[in-house]
Amino acid sequence: MTMSKKFYVSSSILWLLTIIVFSQAAIAQRVMEKLNRALVVVPDGAGKSFISWRSLAADPETLAFNLYRQEKGAKKIKCNAFPIAKTTSFQDSGLDTLKQYVYSITAISNGKESETLSEFVFAANAKRYLSIPLQTPVGYSPNDASVGDLDGDGSYEIILHQTGRGRDNASAGYSDAPIFQAYHLDGSLLWTINLGKNIREGAHYTQFMVYDLDGDGIAEVCMKTADGTIDGLGKPIGDSTKDYRNKDGKILDGPEYFTVFDGKTGAALATVPYLPARGDIGGWGGRGGNGGNDRTGNRVDRFTACVAYLDGVLPSVVMCRGYYGRTVLAAWDWRGGKLSSRWVFDSENGANPFSGMGNHNLSVADVDADGKDEIIFGSMCVDDNGKGLYSTGLRHGDAIHVSDLDLSNPGLEVYGVHEIEENTKGAGIAMYDAKTGKILWTSDQDKDVGRGVAADIDPNYPGAETWGGSEGLKSAKGESIGPAPRSVNFIIQWDGEPIYELLNGTSIEKWDYTNKQLVRMLDAREYGCVSNNGSKSNPVLSADLLGDWREEVIYRSADNKELRIFSTNLPTTYKFYALMQDPQYRLSVAWQNVGYNQPPHTSFFMGNGMQQPPKPNAVEVKSQPSKVKK
Repeated sequence: MTMSKKFYVSSSILWLLTIIVFSQAAIAQRVMEKLNRALVVVPDGAGKSFISWRSLAADPETLAFNLYRQEKGAKKIKCNAFPIAKTTSFQDSGLDTLKQYVYSITAISNGKESETLSEFVFAANAKRYLSIPLQTPVGYSPNDASVGDLDGDGSYEIILHQTGRGRDNASAGYSDAPIFQAYHLDGSLLWTINLGKNIREGAHYTQFMVYDLDGDGIAEVCMKTADGTIDGLGKPIGDSTKDYRNKDGKILDGPEYFTVFDGKTGAALATVPYLPARGDIGGWGGRGGNGGNDRTGNRVDRFTACVAYLDGVLPSVVMCRGYYGRTVLAAWDWRGGKLSSRWVFDSENGANPFSGMGNHNLSVADVDADGKDEIIFGSMCVDDNGKGLYSTGLRHGDAIHVSDLDLSNPGLEVYGVHEIEENTKGAGIAMYDAKTGKILWTSDQDKDVGRGVAADIDPNYPGAETWGGSEGLKSAKGESIGPAPRSVNFIIQWDGEPIYELLNGTSIEKWDYTNKQLVRMLDAREYGCVSNNGSKSNPVLSADLLGDWREEVIYRSADNKELRIFSTNLPTTYKFYALMQDPQYRLSVAWQNVGYNQPPHTSFFMGNGMQQPPKPNAVEVKSQPSKVKK
């Protein structure tokens, strides 16, 4: 009896340990970029300034900071009377507008002060924005951008898509070659990549992914390429003498490639045939919101892309083709200097429930909380293993939002709008469960809805509010709660409260939920800026790039000679870690340039009454040694 009992207890312990080990293995830590403090200063030109910096997910709760100000040739002055602990921002005053200053921060932990962590040099009469001078090619204008740490110092560089004459897929005509440039924040040009005449310019052709794919601390840049693409070292890919453009300016013949470029130099590291190939160009239409088909390249040349942690540890690039009918997703791994295919998902034909369910954009999230990402592609979801997880049957659409939108429904939700046209039927708007695809509610029945947004803009209702279509503002449960804002585009964290502001064109506005109207907070037109992509009215990029947890927005100047980064100058009582350290948000920024641009979302509810964000299950790569980043 005693021996049996001992054996029973030992077996139980062994079984428990086995469960723990396998649980830990199942939820591995993601390898993510290491970020610095990204100190930023916004002067008002009249002797005051607003300073903020990053809080990091790994910071101890008791970590505090000191802020110093220094004039040229003078001693440092500590700005704060007491350690700054409850926020990572500070308002300063008494500046001489004729002088230049340097702000710097140190950390205080266990009573000890660190060396300088970050500093920012500026003139007290500087402009409201951070200017990045550009070397824009003649006839081109800055368009979408992404960010990545291209030199491993913990600070972002900007990878910018310079666009000339572009063409939509449905239109005939020749386009200019798409050009990509990488810049430091001081305007230093790192490299230029010219995709060449055999890649058409347009929102549906030229998706580009920027991310550290192999965990070495340096981001790679990935794109579809072709014969005649010139990398950052001036070397051609394929046969540069070839010209595959037909009489309509479309490229429906010739080889297609997928290339990984070095983030530091722009050099092509690996080039392989693009998956999937065109095949029968008439085989990409059929079932969908747009039920038709064509043989002119309108449907076959619809591209999207994303980055996802499919193994839960290192990210993969997923390059996609098609969404009106046949949809194919091809996942690639960049490991140890080699590019390999992980899996290919193919909806195949109209009889497949996944056919026609893609979007003009997509999202990436861990919908089942297993540490691995899924791709939410409009009305369907592809699992981390490349198998179809579910299809809602709602057809394709123009906008999608994924986050914890409904606080009463466990996990994440998806809110999207859908094109209902050409005598098809269905919901123009729907909210569904991100894990199961269960439709929670619908609206705008049998209506083609082109825009929709989900975000918390009214504290009187739990969770996010939604709007788009013709039925006004709705609660997370789909209940009508009044008129909707006229701004139906991007959202942004801008003021001191975690309730969202609205970003549309060059304007940031606050929804006055009491008086049911928008209140202007910033209009970048006053600073000589314009928006991108015609009626889509997008910024170059919106993301948490600098300073505290609030987001920045990048616009181009009207003369196309600069990028201008706007950061908030409003105080806050909240302290959250940098949003870029939330894996879902970071991946949202990576895919923001895809198709019809959409704003980034966090994996947790952000809004009125929110809890402190959960710490990400991630480990940072080691940053490369460098001097303090200005």
